[in-house]
Amino acid sequence: MQQQDRGDADHHDGTADAAPGGYGDRRRPGELAFALTMVAGSAVLVWNAYGISGFSSMSSAGAVPLALTAVMALSALVIALQTLRRRRVATETLVRDILPPMVIVLGLGLLAFGLLLEPLGFVPTAALFLVGAIRILARCRWRVALSVGLGSLLVIWLVFRLVFTVLLPPGLLPEAELIGALRALMGGA
Repeated sequence: MQQQDRGDADHHDGTADAAPGGYGDRRRPGELAFALTMVAGSAVLVWNAYGISGFSSMSSAGAVPLALTAVMALSALVIALQTLRRRRVATETLVRDILPPMVIVLGLGLLAFGLLLEPLGFVPTAALFLVGAIRILARCRWRVALSVGLGSLLVIWLVFRLVFTVLLPPGLLPEAELIGALRALMGGA
């Protein structure tokens, strides 16, 4: 067995161990569950595409979505069957090698971002997420996380709201008054 296939080398040094070729004839933890999830999701999309207009003719509104989702479902099924035939890599675990706690924490942070975006608005939600993520990932002091997170958010807000005039979800921040005050400071531009 080759060194790169044994799974005992620390591969969390910033390099990808999922390079083409990977383990070849073996499956990693979670790979089969992911493949089966893709099959189920593809089947749901086929059903939704069929619901557009059924399969009444090749020129109907649902023909292309149905054909594309059918190809996707078939591809997902082939991949799942190939994955099922492979033996599992014994030296890896899902939590340590594939989905470490940090990924789960940041995933939950993104979920919280999505849920809080409408009630709080973009600026407070992004501030919470950025400061928290920087604090967790950089393992830095709160002062550093606050200054980097809020400084980054200020630049993002200025670029998107004032330069590109993108409307961001409002929420708690009195954005119209803030923009008015900024324009007054800049001489009524």
